[in-house]
Amino acid sequence: MSHMTVLGFDYGKARIGVAITNTVTGIATPQSTIQAHDGVPDWNAISRCLQEWQPKRLVVGMPRKLDGSDSAMQEPILRFIRQLEGRYHLPVDVVSEQLSSLEAEQRLKQARQAGRKRKVRKEEIDQIAATIILESWMQEYTHGQQEL
Repeated sequence: MSHMTVLGFDYGKARIGVAITNTVTGIATPQSTIQAHDGVPDWNAISRCLQEWQPKRLVVGMPRKLDGSDSAMQEPILRFIRQLEGRYHLPVDVVSEQLSSLEAEQRLKQARQAGRKRKVRKEEIDQIAATIILESWMQEYTHGQQEL
């Protein structure tokens, strides 16, 4: 796999978590939380992230219900993906992200139990969820399920 920077997004109607990874280290790190208003992202903030990090690929999480059926978020997320592709002309991969926000909350609770002092904020949960999405993407792609 060649070296490339990848940005991951955990889309929500109020907030969008952003994380970053590169294919050399394979380590995903939380980056920022971008505000959205009624599902409309702050495109200027997204543009600043892309300008700063110069990713070669984007990854967006797509939640599913526990029974595997589509979630209510599918249409807004598909619209977000189309807009990313249209605005930035970068490939966008979709990763199934069942319960990533719940896992993010659990990770933050564990950090708090391990001595973290400050209260967990919703923005942090979104960023960690984006990190989990990128970790899933890295697992899929490093195991050769798809060639980049």
